[in-house]
Amino acid sequence: MATMDTPLIERRHMPDRRAARMGSEQRTSWMSTLDWIAMALMIVGGINWGLVGLFNFDLVAFLFGEQSLVSRVIYLAVGIAALYSLYLGSKMARAQI
Repeated sequence: MATMDTPLIERRHMPDRRAARMGSEQRTSWMSTLDWIAMALMIVGGINWGLVGLFNFDLVAFLFGEQSLVSRVIYLAVGIAALYSLYLGSKMARAQI
């Protein structure tokens, strides 16, 4: 009979677990869609530079053409995302306080 009471005790504590989980979701909500796009662009740029450094292979130029308009727009977007990351870094530092 003692084991039958155990699930009731666990159920009673479920709202506490939900509240704790919601608190962690609120901590990550400070990142906007623009922040995620900037991070994704920086990852693309980092992978591209890694390929250039390791294998002398420019993936963006391979996919879209050497110095084509699309390649230049992608390089520009990655550069702007890197500059935006300076702001994002200060935003992340403030969120830790």
